[in-house]
Amino acid sequence: MNLSPHFTLEELTITDHREFDNTPNASETANLTRLADFLEQVKEAIGGKPVMVNSAFRSKAVNDAVGSSDRSQHRLGCAADIRVPGMTPDQVVKAIMAAGLPYDQLIREFDRWTHASITNDPKGNPRGQVLIIDRQGTRPY
Repeated sequence: MNLSPHFTLEELTITDHREFDNTPNASETANLTRLADFLEQVKEAIGGKPVMVNSAFRSKAVNDAVGSSDRSQHRLGCAADIRVPGMTPDQVVKAIMAAGLPYDQLIREFDRWTHASITNDPKGNPRGQVLIIDRQGTRPY
């Protein structure tokens, strides 16, 4: 099912942990639709390059299996870990920031991917938080 011109529900719910159900409920699917719309804006900001989604929605079982916090925005369908071929995670972060997109959080994670999220509340104001997570820990960008 297409959520936007370039992103599908399947793409935003795929997991390597296929032994667990990763089906979003109605509110999580609505959040994933908002997230897909945001990823369309990211795609435009990076010049139309492919946006590869490593992980987006995670059910509680999948989230637990990957060792993530219950407070993760992935649990709500409000976050995606992405890669862009031909761009470093740092370049992706900078492009999103330069475009003035309404991100809630951007995280350059281990120089391998970029975590990008939208607000949990559709009417909420994005925090515009930018972080780095690597072996040295978590710190402001």
